[in-house]
Amino acid sequence: MKALTCALIGIPLQTGASQPGCLMGPDAFRTAGLEASLSELGHAVSDWGNVQADAIAPMTHPNRALRNLAETVGWAQAIDKTAYDAANQVDMPIFLGGDHSLSIGTVPGVARHAQEQGRPLFVLWLDAHPDFHTLTTTRSGNLHGTPVAYFIGLESFDGVYPPLSARVRPEHICMIGIRSVDEAENRFLHENPIIVHDMRTLDEHGIAAPVRAFLETVAAANGALHVSLDVDFLDPDIAPGVGTTVPGGATFREAHLVMELLCDSGLVTSLDLVELNPFLDERGRTARLMVDLCASLLGRKVLDRPTRRY
Repeated sequence: MKALTCALIGIPLQTGASQPGCLMGPDAFRTAGLEASLSELGHAVSDWGNVQADAIAPMTHPNRALRNLAETVGWAQAIDKTAYDAANQVDMPIFLGGDHSLSIGTVPGVARHAQEQGRPLFVLWLDAHPDFHTLTTTRSGNLHGTPVAYFIGLESFDGVYPPLSARVRPEHICMIGIRSVDEAENRFLHENPIIVHDMRTLDEHGIAAPVRAFLETVAAANGALHVSLDVDFLDPDIAPGVGTTVPGGATFREAHLVMELLCDSGLVTSLDLVELNPFLDERGRTARLMVDLCASLLGRKVLDRPTRRY
C-alpha cells in the first residue's frame, strides 16, 4: 500500500447516545497507539486535535422524544466543515468518535469534497444497526440512529439539520453486520435500494463475497469510499466497550478480513471509528482492537511474516 497523508480528528461527542462515555473515545484511540501504529506503516499522520461544537440556540420539535437536538446539530455543523477541510488537505481523514451521530457531519462533508472532484461517494456502513430513523420515527430520541436517513435526503430534517450540499444515493450505501432493526427502519430499507447484508447473510455466504461485490461496484463508478465502523459491528465478546451491544456480531477474523479487503482495493478515502465507550471497556481491549483494525485497513497484516508451508 502506498504511503498516505492521514489526519486524526477527535470528535468527543455523546449527545446522540443514551449512555455517557463516548466523549472519552478519541483519547482512548490515542492512548491505544493509533498514531504510532499508522506511522509505523509509513503513513504521514497528523493529529488535528478535537472538534468543538458550534453554539446553536435551543430547538423544539413535534417529536418530544428527541434528545439533545440543538447540541447535536451544533456538532454536525462543526464536523461537516472539518470533514470537508480535511478531505481537501489529506488523503485519509480518520474521525475518532464519539457516538454515531458524528456521521451526520462526516458523511456530508466528505460527500461535498467527492462531488467537487467529480466522483460519487459510496458508504460502507459496518454496524449492528442501520441508523435509518428520521426525526419523526425515532422513539428513543437518540440521534445516533438518524445519520443514514439524513444524508440520503429523507424527509423531516429540513430546517433542523444542516442543509445538504451533497446527498449520498441510497444505492451507493452497503450495510454489513446488521442485526437490530426497528419497524420504521425496516420499512425504509424496503423502500430504498440500500444494499443490506445482515448477519444471516454472512452466516450463509461468508463476509468476503458481499464486500468484494460492493468494492467492484465502487471501482466501476470511480467512486470515493467512506467507511463507517461502529464498535457494535463486532461481537461483544471481543469488543465490550460500547453502549449498544448486540450479540452475534463479526468475529475477530471476519473484521480483519473486511479491513484487509478494503486495503487491497485502494478505494477508501475516509473513515469513521465510532461508539467506543471506554467507561464500558475492559482495560482498553476494545480500543486496541479498533486500532488494530484501522491498521489492517491501512496496510498491516495480522501475521506480518512469510507464509509457511505445512
